[in-house]
Amino acid sequence: MFKSRNLIIIVLILVVLVLAGIVYYFYSDAKQKELELEEVTEIMNQEKERVEDEFVDLTYQFDGYTSTIRNDSLLQQLDSEKARVQELLEELRKTRATNARKIKELRDELDSVRKIMMHLVAQIDSLNTENQQLRTENTQIKLKYQETSQTVEQLAKEKENLSEVVTRASKLEVVQFNVTTLNDRNRKTGIFSRIAHLQFDYTIAKNITADPGKKVMYIRITRPDGELLTKDNNNVFSFENRKIGYSAKKDYEYGGEALQDVIYWHVEEILYAGTYRVDFFTDGDLIGSYTFVLKK
Repeated sequence: MFKSRNLIIIVLILVVLVLAGIVYYFYSDAKQKELELEEVTEIMNQEKERVEDEFVDLTYQFDGYTSTIRNDSLLQQLDSEKARVQELLEELRKTRATNARKIKELRDELDSVRKIMMHLVAQIDSLNTENQQLRTENTQIKLKYQETSQTVEQLAKEKENLSEVVTRASKLEVVQFNVTTLNDRNRKTGIFSRIAHLQFDYTIAKNITADPGKKVMYIRITRPDGELLTKDNNNVFSFENRKIGYSAKKDYEYGGEALQDVIYWHVEEILYAGTYRVDFFTDGDLIGSYTFVLKK
């Protein structure tokens, strides 16, 4: 009887020990899983914060471009993508760090927006490059125009010096000038794109001391950028001991009385809007200079 009781006690003790071992095992396992879950949660929180930082950085990048770009179309696209980033950022902040699938979706959206931004930035850079090229070309045109203006001014000064030697009384002079824009039917037009001919009406003043007879009138038409309009670079005439190009010429008979005449320029090249200059030459003299404006 005593042995039987001792056996029961021993069995009970063993059962208690086994149960205690099992409880300890599950407790340790649960504790370990809890620690692992905390580590995973911490990693996911860090990932969420990193994605959020990328969204914020992308927003600042958009701000940097939208504050400098002047192209309305690109600016509208940038503002649209910036608003999209803000919406995604708000959605990310409301998403639990443990929602890995949602965070991945938002990360994919971020990559998509970043690609769009890179495309827009490439367009902006291209536009800036084109603008820089235009500014450079504009500067070159201005310099060329200044050089041409200086040349014309030099010609005028040389003309004045020459006029001190040559008798003024015998020199012809263009005293009236008018330009008319014509279309391809020789009808007056004010539409820039339809200009096919330029009609220059001018009057040579009366001068009974000038030598009468057959003469040639040369005109030089200068574009706003300083380039001479000419049909052939070999079209030149003598002026102040050198050869210079002309745009058009016309033979005429002068008898000492005032003479009204007209010269045409047939437009075969691209015209530019702006101020043009027309210089009249005859008998080796510059006898008149006028300007006119073509507007688009």
